[in-house]
Amino acid sequence: MTTRAPEPTLTVDELASRAGVTVRTVRFYSTRGLLPPPVIGPRRVGHYGPEHLSRLALIEELQHQGMTLSAIERYLDALPDDLNAHDLAIHRALVATWAPDSAEEVSREELEKRAGRPLPEEDLHRLAAMDVIAASGGGFRVDPALLRLGVALLDVPISHGTILAARRVMLEHARATAQELTRLFRDDVWGPFTEGEDDPERVESMRALSAHMQPMVVQALVTAFQRSLKEELRAAFATGD
Repeated sequence: MTTRAPEPTLTVDELASRAGVTVRTVRFYSTRGLLPPPVIGPRRVGHYGPEHLSRLALIEELQHQGMTLSAIERYLDALPDDLNAHDLAIHRALVATWAPDSAEEVSREELEKRAGRPLPEEDLHRLAAMDVIAASGGGFRVDPALLRLGVALLDVPISHGTILAARRVMLEHARATAQELTRLFRDDVWGPFTEGEDDPERVESMRALSAHMQPMVVQALVTAFQRSLKEELRAAFATGD
């Protein structure tokens, strides 16, 4: 059974507040085509949904990685058209893994404000199981890059054991992929580029290239994974496995 996406219910002011940006920024991104248009409701008021919020978070993270708006436009244009809020949150979370640790100390009140909902003890335990938060003093240490994805998963009927098992599988395979890609980059790109050279500017430009490539590599990995997962799920359920 297909789950219907939540109806867009946020006004532009509410969307900007939840995303931590200004209304002017939302409108600017819309004019650049980075955000899809809102759903027009009664009295010609535009309403935004989870996809807009996740897309704003992804744009923010790509900017944090140093990408220009033109580069972000190309990045978003290359994404599949059928991505929902969860898919976009996954992209953002994985792009953010290239950045330095950005965990923050917050109170429970601030955590719930960022989550956009109350968080009873059971939800806090689930977020902790996903390594999104950890108790710290009188509050919590939270990974902002993973918070939206973790909150979205709270409404998915998955047990703690399944979450931990899935996380273990993904970490193991992600580590193997990262190691192989690093080896290829070191041997086939970095090595020939710097061989016989002792020019600091060349080395620095190569490092800048590496940083610029990282979000693109993540995009390719996530897109390939999502397509493979859809194919595997379709095959498994079609045959009754």
